Amino acid sequence: MESVLVLTHADESGAVLSKGSLEAVTAGKELAARLGAALTIGIVAKDAAIAASAVTQAGARLLGAQGEAFAEARFASDAAACEALWRAAQATIVVAPESSRFARVMAAVAYRVGGFIDTHIAAIGGAERVEATRWFYRQRIEAVISREKRPWFLLVDAGTNAAFAGERGNSQVEEIRVELPAMRTNVTGTRAPKQDEQTIRPDADLLFVAGAGWTKKQPDGKIHAEEAGDLILRFLRASGASLGSSKSLVDQGGEGQPVLPFLTHLNQVGQTGSTPRHQKGLATCCHGEEPHVVGWRFIGERRAVSLDANCGWTRGKADVVYVADAFEVMRRVNELLEARHS
Repeated sequence: MESVLVLTHADESGAVLSKGSLEAVTAGKELAARLGAALTIGIVAKDAAIAASAVTQAGARLLGAQGEAFAEARFASDAAACEALWRAAQATIVVAPESSRFARVMAAVAYRVGGFIDTHIAAIGGAERVEATRWFYRQRIEAVISREKRPWFLLVDAGTNAAFAGERGNSQVEEIRVELPAMRTNVTGTRAPKQDEQTIRPDADLLFVAGAGWTKKQPDGKIHAEEAGDLILRFLRASGASLGSSKSLVDQGGEGQPVLPFLTHLNQVGQTGSTPRHQKGLATCCHGEEPHVVGWRFIGERRAVSLDANCGWTRGKADVVYVADAFEVMRRVNELLEARHS
């Protein structure tokens, strides 16, 4: 008979479970209900009892690997904690978030316990047997995977499940003793850009995509790359949106053409970039051709601003297309947003 273990970890604050972990709890809870299996939730955190308050209504056995060693992400301690939690639960199916913290350790954990792992899982289904769905070739090929090998570890992509939301309360967490190996890595602190300098925001409701048109000649015959950068950054600060880019705009830096200095290949969306998951998306100065639009597969509501009334967006790839000058549109949008915040 199957049993399900959901492995979770605290966020950067250390006090609550990460959003990805709560999404994994939803996936694990639904899977356990379908299979009629026992559900266990394992928590890796400095104080597992505090973090567990968010999942007290999940109807699961709660296990915790806690202590100062688990306050920060680190391969040696996290791998040891996840292995200890699995050995305490002895689950046949393990669900965990595809977070940077767990993605780098879970393959090692699966190897240590003699299991198998599949990553980037978009859905877990099946009634008589467990079936995991994932995408290949930049979200162009969908595969449904089923395995007899147990334990089977499934890393669930962010945004594919609703975050578990139950009433907070006190919980009884079984503390699991973890045999830590010799630690060769000490976490001395975190260096990160200021919030208003960070352009990639996976949890943002809106994805704003800039295309190469921002750095092309405008109606006056001149290039206004500096003004374009200012308009985009003002919009990101006022709206809290995440910034994406087409490949053509990102590649211009290596071709000696005008560029937006805050863009990198990490912002690239599409066939050779990322496939973000946001509720809404707004494309500007972008043709909307298939290699780019394939990265929008999981965007809920799509809108675009383009001077080309025959661009790819108008051919069924966007819900709304504004045939207008993106510079004029974003100037007005920024004025409205800034007036609202003032």
